[in-house]
Amino acid sequence: MCGGRPSPLGATWDGHGVNFALFSSCATKVELCLFDRADATAEVRRVPLPERTDHVWHGYYPGLRPGQLYGYRVDGPFDPASGVHCDPAKLLLDPYATQLARSLVWHDAFCHESTDTVAWAPLAVVTEPEFDWGDDAPPETSWSDTVIYETHVKGMTWRHPSVPDALRGTYLGLASAPILHHLRALGVTAVELLPVHQHAPERGLTTRGLTNYWGYNSLAFLAPDMRYATTPQAAVGEFKRMVRRLHAAGLEVILDVVFNHTAEGGCSGPTLSWRGIDNRAYYRLTADGPAQYDDVTGCGNTLNLSHPRVVQLVMDSLRYWVQVMRVDGFRFDLATTLGRGADLSPWGGSFFETVGQDPCLSRVKLIAEPWDLGPDGYQAGRFPAPFREWNDRYPSTVRRFWRGDPGQLPHLATRLTGSSDMYPDDRTPTASVNYVTCHDGFTLRDVVSYCHKRNDANQERNRDGADDNHSWNCGAEGSTEDPVVLTRRYRSRRNLITTLMLSQGVPMICGGDELGRTQLGNNNAYCQDSAVSWFDWRLSAEDARFLRFVRELVGFRAQHPVLKRRRFLGGRLADGSEDTDLSWLDPGGQEMTERVWSTDDRRAVGMLLSVRVPEERDDTEQRIYDDTLLVLFNAGLERVDFRLPSQPASDGPVRWYLTLDTAQGLAAISEPVSDRYGLPSDSMAVLLRARRS
Repeated sequence: MCGGRPSPLGATWDGHGVNFALFSSCATKVELCLFDRADATAEVRRVPLPERTDHVWHGYYPGLRPGQLYGYRVDGPFDPASGVHCDPAKLLLDPYATQLARSLVWHDAFCHESTDTVAWAPLAVVTEPEFDWGDDAPPETSWSDTVIYETHVKGMTWRHPSVPDALRGTYLGLASAPILHHLRALGVTAVELLPVHQHAPERGLTTRGLTNYWGYNSLAFLAPDMRYATTPQAAVGEFKRMVRRLHAAGLEVILDVVFNHTAEGGCSGPTLSWRGIDNRAYYRLTADGPAQYDDVTGCGNTLNLSHPRVVQLVMDSLRYWVQVMRVDGFRFDLATTLGRGADLSPWGGSFFETVGQDPCLSRVKLIAEPWDLGPDGYQAGRFPAPFREWNDRYPSTVRRFWRGDPGQLPHLATRLTGSSDMYPDDRTPTASVNYVTCHDGFTLRDVVSYCHKRNDANQERNRDGADDNHSWNCGAEGSTEDPVVLTRRYRSRRNLITTLMLSQGVPMICGGDELGRTQLGNNNAYCQDSAVSWFDWRLSAEDARFLRFVRELVGFRAQHPVLKRRRFLGGRLADGSEDTDLSWLDPGGQEMTERVWSTDDRRAVGMLLSVRVPEERDDTEQRIYDDTLLVLFNAGLERVDFRLPSQPASDGPVRWYLTLDTAQGLAAISEPVSDRYGLPSDSMAVLLRARRS
């Protein structure tokens, strides 16, 4: 082995050999360990990296090729009291590993000094970067046209009857013809995948016969998870094939990424990679003593993005997934953590500015989960452009309104129009990613079927998961055959999904909600790799009707720019006419007054939307026109008769047509309506006035 180069970090094949580079500021010696098979219990060769440049240990090994298995041993001081954990008995995973040959097998050796872990440690693989992308091109869907579908690679495909058995639960299964057909027919534009970085399940879960199904416990930030590949060493190639097929179907790929903590857990956790390489650099240590971790994630440790080498790792990972794996964006888990400075202040770091100025990353979709568990952790509305945010106020408001909670009408109006109360004046409605359900919590079906969580399957005595879900059971808790209860549940589901798709902002559908997926009341199914989490594609007649309704609803949104505004609605007058872009009407057809808004028992309102405003233009600067829509809401217990706007337009009388009615379960109709519309209790409707030429 010769000296090689300190950059790039990781294992890089150049066609003749492999360059290895590993950062460690505390090491006194770094040894490259080579293996000849994935089940090896000892390395076949141990070679010291001969050079060190700016704390990067490096060496070039001629003749090595892609497919070579490797790991590292790092020698140096071992003094946990001072935050240093160098222990050459630990086989360590390269933080820049792009593929694994095997994952972690839990053993006590990972947590004990001077006990060799080679037989159970994960192994990295040198990869071949070349891939035939053909004519692949990212869809580059505009934010205003984006509809996100959040899903799990295995959960969506494991029980689909038309996905070949060998592909179920895999990247290729997600890109198979039946799944692509479903996604295209649904009308979504992007799939947001729960974590696909290689992860490790927590030991406590494995001892209980469970696993970290969701994958929020990262082990390698550049490696696709092997559990979704047909064979372990096929993960990289199969992930790329999945992306290529999704792109060809017009679908973007967004990854849920976890850079706030790692699988090494707290101080008593296993030494797998970062801890043994340079604990003081990679993790935030407490001011009281470097033996302890600052934990603002609730997962035992916090990645230290105030250190330049850690920022480099995260940035290199993000660029790798965009440039090499060709994904289209990221959703950042517990994103507040990533912006914390050395003193843990929420905006003391430079990560978000660094990403926003990066010529590669600033052009892809970036979504922040705007909170963590640290001081001042809730930072919704404060993330800088080009980041969008998960809007957690949206689901709580929408659920509470339809549940019948008092005083929710003004809050609903704000959420429907893009949540302008949360964002600075220079932002647009697409800053808000709206959802009524997500992976974390009840499914849509369970929101209207359970008042209380049922998490006993997680073996935590039902103490995990949120206690207040703003849910309701429509008259019976859980499973029932009562036709009255079932009718109300289906209508409630239609109300919730319709509200989502008619709101300004970026809608996100939780995968399986369109099928009526249930988790049997479990609102924290992170550890359930079981029927609790897997999609059931066997649809009842009513669920098949609901699926058709959702498809028609998503299609309706796509056809109407008035639902995808690029500016916040403000009631501005349009082109010399009497139209405004937004009016709120009471059931009598009059403008809502402050007194009416403040009435706690108000449950019904009409939202009148028009896009005939000169400020609204498309990407080519052409003025946008659309039909005028009247959206009627009635969350009350009685039928409400709405008087429809009837003042004559400048070029003819007003003619309204019913296009959607959740009480009837229809989203693709066109029936003329007279001057009144009777809206049943617990329902909503959309009426359309055709645009005038």
